[in-house]
Amino acid sequence: MTQRALDSSGEQPDTVRTPPATAPPGGLTTAEVAERVARGEVNDVPVRSSRSVTEIVRANVLTRFNLLIGVLWVIMLAVAPIQDSLFGFVIVANTGIGIIQEWRAKKTLDNLAVIGEAKPTVRRDGASAEVSVSEIVLGDLVELGPGDKAVVDGTVVEAEGLEIDESLLTGEADPVLKHPGDPVMSGSFVVAGGGAFTATKVGREAYAAQLAEEASRFTLVRSELRSGISTILTYVTWMMVPTAIGLIISQLVVKDNNFKDSVARTVGGIVPMIPEGLVLLTSVAFAIGVIRLGRKQCLVQELPAIEGLARVDVVCLDKTGTLTEGGMDVTQLRALNGSDEDYVRRVLGALGASDPRPNPSLQAIVDAFPDGAGWGVTRAMPFSSARKYSGAAFTEGDGAASAWLLGAPDVLLSADDPALTETGHLNEQGLRVLLLARVGGELDAPDAASGAVPTALVVLEQRLRPDAGETLAYFDDQNVAAKVISGDNAVSVGAVAQKLGMPGAEHAVDARRLPEDRDDMATEIERNAVFGRVTPQQKRDMVGALQSRGHTVAMTGDGVNDVLALKDADIGVSMGSGSEATRAVAQIVLMDNSFATLPSVVAEGRRVIGNITRVATLFLTKTVYSVLLAILVVCFQVEYPFLPRHLTLLSTLTIGVPAFFLALAPNKERAQPHFVRRVMRYAIPSGVIAAAATFTTYLIARHHYAGTGALDAETSAATLTLFLVSMWVLAIIARPYTWWRVALVATMGLCFLIVLAVPWLQDFFALKLVGTTMPWAAVGVAAAAAAALEFAWRVVGRHFRP
Repeated sequence: MTQRALDSSGEQPDTVRTPPATAPPGGLTTAEVAERVARGEVNDVPVRSSRSVTEIVRANVLTRFNLLIGVLWVIMLAVAPIQDSLFGFVIVANTGIGIIQEWRAKKTLDNLAVIGEAKPTVRRDGASAEVSVSEIVLGDLVELGPGDKAVVDGTVVEAEGLEIDESLLTGEADPVLKHPGDPVMSGSFVVAGGGAFTATKVGREAYAAQLAEEASRFTLVRSELRSGISTILTYVTWMMVPTAIGLIISQLVVKDNNFKDSVARTVGGIVPMIPEGLVLLTSVAFAIGVIRLGRKQCLVQELPAIEGLARVDVVCLDKTGTLTEGGMDVTQLRALNGSDEDYVRRVLGALGASDPRPNPSLQAIVDAFPDGAGWGVTRAMPFSSARKYSGAAFTEGDGAASAWLLGAPDVLLSADDPALTETGHLNEQGLRVLLLARVGGELDAPDAASGAVPTALVVLEQRLRPDAGETLAYFDDQNVAAKVISGDNAVSVGAVAQKLGMPGAEHAVDARRLPEDRDDMATEIERNAVFGRVTPQQKRDMVGALQSRGHTVAMTGDGVNDVLALKDADIGVSMGSGSEATRAVAQIVLMDNSFATLPSVVAEGRRVIGNITRVATLFLTKTVYSVLLAILVVCFQVEYPFLPRHLTLLSTLTIGVPAFFLALAPNKERAQPHFVRRVMRYAIPSGVIAAAATFTTYLIARHHYAGTGALDAETSAATLTLFLVSMWVLAIIARPYTWWRVALVATMGLCFLIVLAVPWLQDFFALKLVGTTMPWAAVGVAAAAAAALEFAWRVVGRHFRP
């Protein structure tokens, strides 16, 4: 794929000037930069990490249910007392809460996105400096090193073993070796080597602008939870329309009542069919989750990732940067085959000095052997995770030529080499070992490692993260299988995992012996916990093998070799200090580089999913009984028993207020699939029982009361039954009980008693229990319904598991 192929029109826009393929070695001058800025040739594409305030308001206000309720509200304001219009004020309050919470989440995301923004290195006036992505101008000389992402399109000017992975753009997993004059596509990233390129397309002309804006957008879609709610609302809409039409005809045409009273009761039958608060409450729960995680320096680039990580049952961990800290220390240098140790130190110092962007292993060598001056580098080969070694050729101080490789002993040595035995003993102690070997052929030859002469073993000790052990224990306690997948020696990785108390760490597997068949590979991965010598492609294959067995897989990592696996995993988690490439493809970025933040993300997701499942049952129980009551009213040709004020009171006390607290409560319950089925299997029987009990009380009351005020007395009795049944549903959903859950349910009951006891509240809500026979009959019907609810929930829970 060429750079031109990414242009939607296929032609160079007239407004963009293409600089020459080559640029001055020192980059642009300050004056040239200022000139380009004045012409508008700046990479000033705004990258949004969240929706704009306008979009947030529009999304929360302009919904089909708000439109329907708004129309009904206007009607009620015109024909009925203000207390029958309270449902409209509740919707306004809920919508306002949704807007405020999402705006707070937006601020959190925007602040974290600025902290984690990439800082490309640009060469200007002969000096290199980091600038923000938006400050790059056309013609800038942008430097690249391992893990760097190309943020604009350009043409290579300098290349030292520069290998670029374009898989995120082309789907091709193999890195492409770049030479001067070759194109660089924005969105690709460096896997090995280094170099520089001239920016030829900036701003919206660069492909990266489209990638970055789309990848970092604040999303509330593509999750089982939200898609399930959307499915439920679709069903509700289809069910609600014919029922509402029948109710309107029944109350306005068939029954010859007072017009305004008929309109009020008709609206009172339609409004509770709408589970309008469910969508808002879900948005609020997600938004509060983002805010909570943001306080812990966790950037959630896509909101469904909170939910997704809660559903994860396998988490794949890269050892370096996840279980261990990025830094290492050289603890020993063991000369082999009679090599002179002072000479070996000079070689290692020269190797460290030959790489301008050393990885953590080489940086430890640079720190331990800083004397690398005096040797001229004639050829350098950066480290590649695919070949497991790096190398360099030198002209030594006395004019002699030599070439060296530094890498994994089990890759550079033959299987029977005695040095491997010594390496194995060190690996068993959790130490990392690199082999320094002298070679006689070309460094970049395919068989460069063959015939290499072992010269020394460099022993490195990795720094364990102090919180890694507790985090692994958390996953084990939550029945989430942890798999350590590392490119390091399997024995060494296993030893590190054992130090952290990871179950199964004593049986480390060398990934080079894993079967290629996906099904066989999946079996082997499920059986073991620690894998070493895993190539980047194998990491990707292992994630795919686990997914083929129905597992929901999370992958953590911070290096370039983790990108492909992060991209394919259900949830990708990157460290904030990781490469720009890993941060670009991950849904979750741990800005403080703390692996211990992951349990917080899991807990937040479980809180959202578990609690929304609970409150969704409340909302949909109301929808079911409202539709059934409307159908029964139409069939029996009677007045609708409730005014809007009655159902506003019931909804507030049995759904609105309790749902808000239940949705934000702690919840460690393992996330379960089939959201729609889990909710409806409880909501339907609950709604049916509530409707049957309420209508039974209403019919009994119609035969009991007569004369003036009979309808109000009948309504009060039916309201009492519906409240008690709804409270029982709430009491079931609130289990297991804690002090605050008991207090919540009791407070709601007390509020209803106050309404029945205080005269002005009785008048305001048109609720007054007449006599003693009918109220106690209403209580008796509710008690029978409560027993039916307990029986129904137990039957459903026993026989209809998803």
